Amino acid sequence: MLTIVTCGIYGIYWLYCLADDCNKVSGDPNPTSPGMVILLSIVTCGIYGWFWLYKAAGQINQGKANRGMLVDGNAGIVYLVLAIFGLSIVSYALMQNELNKLA
Repeated sequence: MLTIVTCGIYGIYWLYCLADDCNKVSGDPNPTSPGMVILLSIVTCGIYGWFWLYKAAGQINQGKANRGMLVDGNAGIVYLVLAIFGLSIVSYALMQNELNKLA
């Protein structure tokens, strides 16, 4: 709802926070910075955003594996398909739910 009210600005902020949280959870020594995720998504008209969603699912799964939790191998495909059909916000919500479980 806030994304609609703020004309997409909150969506960009949410993407930034998701990217940052995925980097923290995975423990990746060389993660993609959240600012770069936003910039590359804008420059490539959203195509990099699709790639990032798939990659972020792997980062979340790595965080789950590090904590001994059950890993969902299909999450990346689900996030990608949702984004391709214009439902990126649903992918963000699912990712946020998984990150909240890890917190």
